[in-house]
Amino acid sequence: MAGQRPGGVTLVAVLAWLNGAIAIISGIIHLFGDGFGSLPAWLTIVIGAVTIAVSLGLFRGSNTSRIIMTVVFVLNAAIAVYGVFTFGNGFWGPLIQGIIALIGLGLLWTRRANEFFD
Repeated sequence: MAGQRPGGVTLVAVLAWLNGAIAIISGIIHLFGDGFGSLPAWLTIVIGAVTIAVSLGLFRGSNTSRIIMTVVFVLNAAIAVYGVFTFGNGFWGPLIQGIIALIGLGLLWTRRANEFFD
């Protein structure tokens, strides 16, 4: 890892960490509401834990974490494009989701970010 962590990478890592924490809390809440055998609640908790692990990797400069987050952003962008053109869940939500994914991608692959992750 070369150089100081860029602010954009820190922003993406913080947002990923918050997303993971919210997923874990949400999963725990659903466990109490749906019962401890609720598969979706357990999956939400596992996904939240993985998201936090990836965010911690971003803080440390793990290129593997950057690649995983890139895949997530690409999937989010693809889902957003589909949502914008199908209008199934509204127009603005998917549009904002897609914009956030593109910004996240941009922040993870700037010149400074490349230097940090090398």
